[in-house]
Amino acid sequence: MSTIAAISTAPGVGGIGIIRLSGEEAFVIIKKVFSPQNNSKIEGYKIKYGRIVNPKTKEIIDEVLVSFFKAPKSYTTEDMCEINSHGGNVIIQSILNVCLENGAVLAEPGEFTKRAFLGGRIDLAQAEAVVDIINAKTKAEAINSEKQLEGYLSKRIKEIRKILIELMVDIEASIDYPEYDVEEVTKEASGKSLKEALVLVKKLESTFEEGKIIKEGIRTAIVGTPNAGKSSLLNAILKEDRAIVTEIEGTTRDLIEEFVNIKGIPLKIVDTAGIRQSEDLIEQIGIKKSLKAINNSELVIAIFDSTKELSKEDLEILELVRNKNAIIVLNKEDLNNNIVETDKRILEMGKSIIKISALKNEGIEDIYKEIEKMFNLNEINVNDGEIVTNTRHKEHIRKSIELVEQALEEINNNMPIDVTSISIKQALEQLGKITGDSVSEDIIKEIFLKFCLGK
Repeated sequence: MSTIAAISTAPGVGGIGIIRLSGEEAFVIIKKVFSPQNNSKIEGYKIKYGRIVNPKTKEIIDEVLVSFFKAPKSYTTEDMCEINSHGGNVIIQSILNVCLENGAVLAEPGEFTKRAFLGGRIDLAQAEAVVDIINAKTKAEAINSEKQLEGYLSKRIKEIRKILIELMVDIEASIDYPEYDVEEVTKEASGKSLKEALVLVKKLESTFEEGKIIKEGIRTAIVGTPNAGKSSLLNAILKEDRAIVTEIEGTTRDLIEEFVNIKGIPLKIVDTAGIRQSEDLIEQIGIKKSLKAINNSELVIAIFDSTKELSKEDLEILELVRNKNAIIVLNKEDLNNNIVETDKRILEMGKSIIKISALKNEGIEDIYKEIEKMFNLNEINVNDGEIVTNTRHKEHIRKSIELVEQALEEINNNMPIDVTSISIKQALEQLGKITGDSVSEDIIKEIFLKFCLGK
């Protein structure tokens, strides 16, 4: 394979920039462009100080530190160099260009990690964990991704595959070599192995709801009538003036979306347009979006002005959230004029009721505590590394469950064992697609296109 090079640090000005090279010619290319302070031979796992020099013009580009990693003990399992230069787009790009001019080719997105996968250092699930670590929005997501990079999920998948593979060995032996004294696979033994595998794979599937919360967060819509305090609540949660707050009704006309970290879990909060009857075409569009946001949300924070009687629009909002995960928030508690806290139409909803003053940032912590309670956030344990967060993994797990259940049904219906073996092979294939043991080149390519350059 060709020797690849790419910038591994984010664009922009910074203290340090890193350019990576990997491949058979990595050390040859670095010798052409790097002038070390002392000319000792290149050794793996050493850092050398020197200068990057354009061999054609003899121009010194930058003072750098170069790290050397010899195959197979490197990130990619190939010879690798990492050039640590001063940060800044011009310097970093100039160093990359001189590497490309002297034999390297520009790496594709994720190609360094792809080579680590192809070299057998990591499996496909571990490779995908690299992307999750980079994109982690909270500490919980980062910890879970780190555990998956260490191979915790892969270990569980391989354990399930081992049960099925051992079963297949016995089945195929009884089919292909009946003349030998091979113990025939019995219905009882096969059923026991399949049930054992089914318990383990279903346990993985059951973690996906937690995994979805860790990775995608909880889609949360803040809804209410104009001037109920939606935007003030959003600003209080974000601790910044993200939304415009005025006494003029209908200020928010479009959805405002932000992520916020609550108890280590991301909340995707949507501040919606105030729900009311309006002749304003633009506001009508905003209200339609608000209704859609309620339908698509996993949590609704319905906010009401506690100093006013419930209006027709307030009652419509109560109906909209009746069958949703919802928290009822009574705002403007600081005005000491709460006339709706005993309203039967609110009490009969059976929802948690929290009194706040969004303006004075009072009661916000109570909302966090209620969210934690509703979604059992304190019970999510990311330290075992077996929480499934990847939708691709979930689909293959779901399909493998269906196939194992199908194999069990075939055994119970006294189908020929070779028919059952087809279902078991297909289940193995589905699980193998998670770790990369049985996945097509097209899928591999698609997965690594999600990576950034230089990783």
